[in-house]
Amino acid sequence: MFRSPGAIALQIGPLSIRWYGVLIALAVLVGTSLAQREARRKGLDAEPLMNAIVLGIVCALVGARLYYVAFNWDYYAGNLGKIAAVWEGGLAIHGGLLGGLLGGGAYALHRRLPVARYLDICAPSLILGQAIGRWGNFFNQEAFGTPTTLPWRLYIDPAHRPPALAQFEFFHPTFLYESLWNLAVFALLVGLLRRSLERSPGALFLAYLGLYSAGRFFIEALRIDSLMLGPLRAAQVVSVLLVVLSAGGILYLLRAGRPAPRST
Repeated sequence: MFRSPGAIALQIGPLSIRWYGVLIALAVLVGTSLAQREARRKGLDAEPLMNAIVLGIVCALVGARLYYVAFNWDYYAGNLGKIAAVWEGGLAIHGGLLGGLLGGGAYALHRRLPVARYLDICAPSLILGQAIGRWGNFFNQEAFGTPTTLPWRLYIDPAHRPPALAQFEFFHPTFLYESLWNLAVFALLVGLLRRSLERSPGALFLAYLGLYSAGRFFIEALRIDSLMLGPLRAAQVVSVLLVVLSAGGILYLLRAGRPAPRST
């Protein structure tokens, strides 16, 4: 059984340091260090990559927050001061991916840097950072699933339970499911796919998108707080699109990089 110790990691007078912010910072630190190391392994200058990453991180945070706010506008329209309160939670991965790609990608294109190779370098860092960051949901008691009696069930305080499920105490720890899935994807990217896809720049990043999205599609079905597109869960719709995009993109890149057959 899991039980959150609370959202506050450290209280210094009126200053509250939240676990959510600590984990986001840790994810950024670990991810950027890993990307820098991989750039050096590939013989690339790490400085312009770091510049693209820093800009991408800023844009990713903005995109993740705006994406979440847009889907919950009825609440934030009456609480405009809460829009910037990212330390309380409310970051959407898909919005972060979009913002990060637009910001970091635009910088790389402007500087005429190898965008596809940069994306491949960042792919393992992104999924590892997501695995770390998901634990912020645990401390905030958010993004959990339907009620369950499984041994690894998650206890949710009454104040954090949806009114319709107030009589239940234990829920699926979907943060844990996604964190474990992300770790498995990281291991697959680094241990197998990075080498086999190295001759097709951009393919590793597409593999990251597809593998993450495949797991997210099924995990999202358990969540009770999904962002909705009419009757559909937005994350599942986006996940399907990304799986299709990544599969098609990888096939295209592999065929494009295949040597032409010799004529006889």
